Amino acid sequence: MPSGPPGPAIVTGSESGIGRAVAVELARRGHDVGETWFQSEADGEATAEQVRELGRRAELRHLDLREPPAAGRVVADLAEALGGVEVLVNDAGTGASTPLLDMTYEDWREVVATDLDGAFCCLQRAARVMVAAGRGGRVVNVTSVHEHQPRVGSSAYCAAKGGLGMLTRTAALELAEHGITVNAVAPGEIATPMTGQTDVDPHTRSRPGVPLGRPGDAREIAAVVGFLCSAEASYVTGQSWGVDGGMLQMGPMAGSHLTSDDWRRV
Repeated sequence: MPSGPPGPAIVTGSESGIGRAVAVELARRGHDVGETWFQSEADGEATAEQVRELGRRAELRHLDLREPPAAGRVVADLAEALGGVEVLVNDAGTGASTPLLDMTYEDWREVVATDLDGAFCCLQRAARVMVAAGRGGRVVNVTSVHEHQPRVGSSAYCAAKGGLGMLTRTAALELAEHGITVNAVAPGEIATPMTGQTDVDPHTRSRPGVPLGRPGDAREIAAVVGFLCSAEASYVTGQSWGVDGGMLQMGPMAGSHLTSDDWRRV
C-alpha cells in the first residue's frame, strides 16, 4: 500500500457486532468506509453515523450473500462510490446448529453460500479493483475458531469457514505480486447479536471453558483486524489469527458449553 492517508475500506456485515466494531476502528484509523447491512437498514445507518462522527465518509448498501454474484456487484458499487478500495473486510456471515443427519440441503446451501461463496465473490471483485489501481491492498476474512477445529452440530458452518481459511491462503499466494495481503481473523465466542449477547459486557459473563474465562469483545477483534489492514502488517500474509481467549489451545470441543473449571486441574 502506498504512503499517505489510508484509502477506502469496505466492511461487509457492518450493521452490528464485529462488523460494526471493525468499521468504526477503520474509521478511527483514517479510512472512509463502505458498509453493508442485511436485516436492518436502521442498524446499518447507526454504524454509518459512528463513522461520520469520526470525520470519515460512510457509504451504506444492502448486501444479501445468499446471492453471491450480486454480492460482488455491491462491492463494485461501493468501490465506485468511494473512489476505489484498498481494504476489504469480509465479515458478513451466518451459521446453523443442526446435526448433520437432520440438516436439509437448503439450510446447508444457505450457510455455505453466505459464508464462503459470497465471501469469494466480494474478495474477487475487490481484488480486481485493487489490481487495476496498482496500489496494493489489504483483505481480511473473518472466519472462526471453527476454521481450524470442528464442532458438533455445525457441519455447514465449519465446512464454510474451513473453506474460507484455505481461500485466504490461496488468495495470499496469488495476490502477493500485486502488493495485496490476505489474512484471516478467527474469533472465538464474541459477545454480539449473533451469539445472543447484544449490549452485553463480556467481562460480566463467566466462561469456564475458555482459558481467559469470558467471551470476547467485538472491539478486541476489530483491533486485530485494524492491525492487519495497516502499513505495520505489510509483511504478514496468508495467516489466520486466532482471537479466542486461548480456546483453540484446549482442543476442538473447548468453549462456551463447558460449565465448570474441572479441566484446569489434574
